[in-house]
Amino acid sequence: MTQAKGLFAKRAMTIAVGLLGTAAFWAVDLPLPFLLGPLTAILIAALAGAPVKDAGTLGKLMRTILGVAIGASITPDLVARMPQMAASLALVPLYVVSIAAIGVPFFRRVYGFDPVTAWYAAMPGGLQDMVLFGQEAGGNTRTLALIHATRVMIIVMITPFLLVHLFDAGLDNPIGAPAATLPPHELAIMAAAAIIGWKGAERIGMFGAPILGPMILTVILSLGDIIHFRPPAEAILAAQFFIGLTLGAGYAGVTLPEIRRDVVAGIVFVVIVATLAAIFTEAVILLGLAPPVDGFLAFVPAGQAEMAVLAIIVGADLGYVVLHHVTRVFLIITGAPVAARLFGVGRPKDPDAG
Repeated sequence: MTQAKGLFAKRAMTIAVGLLGTAAFWAVDLPLPFLLGPLTAILIAALAGAPVKDAGTLGKLMRTILGVAIGASITPDLVARMPQMAASLALVPLYVVSIAAIGVPFFRRVYGFDPVTAWYAAMPGGLQDMVLFGQEAGGNTRTLALIHATRVMIIVMITPFLLVHLFDAGLDNPIGAPAATLPPHELAIMAAAAIIGWKGAERIGMFGAPILGPMILTVILSLGDIIHFRPPAEAILAAQFFIGLTLGAGYAGVTLPEIRRDVVAGIVFVVIVATLAAIFTEAVILLGLAPPVDGFLAFVPAGQAEMAVLAIIVGADLGYVVLHHVTRVFLIITGAPVAARLFGVGRPKDPDAG
């Protein structure tokens, strides 16, 4: 009971810090206060040694909102355009292989990481999945967590400014209608799709269950002419807040040696993957495969949840952007462990181990 109370207190304190960050960003008119405000405030608190903590189940619940938003954007019109996306989707495997081909030697030779840690640090997949795979293969889970947290955090903080200054995009696109203006029965259906999709996906062991489960179920409802709206603006803002909170909390307990080694390695790796992302984005744009903003967001090597939020904020083609990120993450989650075994990366499984 005492442990549970301590955990609750940490999470309550973290949410309070996040709200202060949001209020501070809002007060001085900084961009994306509900995303970058909590991220910045909680990151500072974590670096100062405060016992910040992610939101646990509540954070997962908030991610279901994005799953529903993405699913609702998969309309019959988008499905009709999917053959046009085939060419840019075909670039995703090459993009993933390019990052791994440069990233693994970088972490091995420059930072001296062991083979398993270098392998999974170089894979631009989901943070939790790469840490889990690395742990099972004998890698350094703390290093993996910091590398991937650094990659996602820096990209999420920089991307809005790149959208404004390189692509002349606005960050004030309407993110959704107010809840009071949406049909109550559709709100109820969206809420049900969020919970049923999430828990159903968890039951069958699907990766990214809080997002992909609701997304798949909502796609069915959207294509079946049952859902016609995205979740309300208030829900999207709440999802932004908890994404920022989770990213900042990833640095809980970080030490100075970890900053000098793992966080700095993650920063340098961001430069590498950003360079590759720029090359692939330029190719997509020059070949006329997508508008500039859509092509850029589709190849930004961050999480699908974060990029979904930014796609909504700038008014990009949400379906196009997320389809590329889902493809990238799927390829990495299914392919990285198999390729690791083929290349002899990781410890062999002991059949007698309990």
